[in-house]
This record gives sequence, structure tokens and C-alpha cells, in this order.
Amino acid sequence: MARTPIMQRFAKWHIWLGWLVGVPILMWTVTGLIMVIKPIEEVRGNHLRADIEERALPPETNIAITLPDTTGRAVKSVATAMQGVRAITTLTYTDGAIERYSEDGRKLAPLTDVEARLLVAEQIVGGDKVASVTAFDAGAVPFDFRRPVDVWQVALEDGTHVYVGQHTGTIESVRTRWWRVFDFVWGLHIMDLQTREDTSHPILILFAVLGVLGSLLGCILMFRRRKARVTA
Repeated sequence: MARTPIMQRFAKWHIWLGWLVGVPILMWTVTGLIMVIKPIEEVRGNHLRADIEERALPPETNIAITLPDTTGRAVKSVATAMQGVRAITTLTYTDGAIERYSEDGRKLAPLTDVEARLLVAEQIVGGDKVASVTAFDAGAVPFDFRRPVDVWQVALEDGTHVYVGQHTGTIESVRTRWWRVFDFVWGLHIMDLQTREDTSHPILILFAVLGVLGSLLGCILMFRRRKARVTA
């Protein structure tokens, strides 16, 4: 006799929790489905990157002489790699600044819009179909880039945005139309449309806990229904 009131109480709690978490659970399911429709490589635009043979540094490359006088500036990292047919040394400072130097130690100017266009045309499938080229400072980059780097945004006719680092001389990211859909859906999934990066905040944790409790009560109530059918 004592079991019936408890089960009835559980049923009431289950109904109330269903009203509270029904919409979030449906949203999590739908957004999860959308996010797995396409492979993550396609979402990231990897399929648009042209298959370009990597060039090795020439044996005669003298990396030591590429380092300029950096007196008074703390260097975080130094990297030498082939960019096109040239060996380029990139210095990253602790303040986030980036500079490029040629093999003879000459400081290279930031990429121009024309150079950015040529780079995208060479390394991105369909990169020759450019709609616009816009410069963005590190402190005011578009929301679909969200990295403090001076970049050129090369917008293609199909809606793809290719971001080229003005000081790195490389393609920093590729943002397709589907990437932007994925990004919005991801923000809904983690309930953070503002930054779309916070995966551990009180609202998300609260609804996750309520969802777990509702599911647990639903599992318990299955035994009640099974007993009712057996009794009948």
C-alpha cells in the first residue's frame, strides 16, 4: 500500500519536470542532430583547402641570420617555414605581435589585399571567385573568426569567408555558410549565444541536472506501468 503514493508522487514530479526541461531536451536533441549531419572536416572547410605539395626548407637555409635585433622585446616563439617559394621566419612576441622576416633578415610588410586574394586563389577551391576583401584589426574581428589577429576577410561568392593573417601570411581559418549555422546551433546547444564558448555555466548545469532527474523518474515509473500490466 505504501508504494502507490510514492509512485504517484514520482509521477507528478515527472510531469512537472517534463514541463521544465521538455523544451531544452528537444533543443539539445535537434541541435545535436544538426551538428552531426555533416562531417566536422567539412564544417571546418577542410574540403575547400587545395591539395598543395609541401615544400621543404632548402639545405642552404641559414636560420640563424634570420633573427633580427629584438632588444627590449620578449620573443615567445620563432618558426621558419616555406611560404610559396621563400623561406620565411615568423617571430611571435609575448604581447601577441607577429613579424615576418626573409632569409636575409629583412622585415616583411603585412600582406596587402592583392596578396591575400592571390593566396586564397591558390590554396582554396573556388578561391578565385571573390566577392569582397576587407581588413580587420585584431581588436575588431568578425564574430565568425573570434581570434585577436589582424586579418583580411576574403569573402567568396558562395558565402565562404577565408581569413588570411596580415602578419602571418597564411590562411588562418575558413568559415563556410554551414560553419556559421553550426556555430549558431552550437551556441543553442550549450545555451551560450553570446560567446559560444562557455560549456560550464549555472543555467546549463541546472537544466542538465533537471533533465537527469526527469529521466531517472521516467525509468522508475516504467516499473509501475509494468506491474500494472502484469496485474491486469
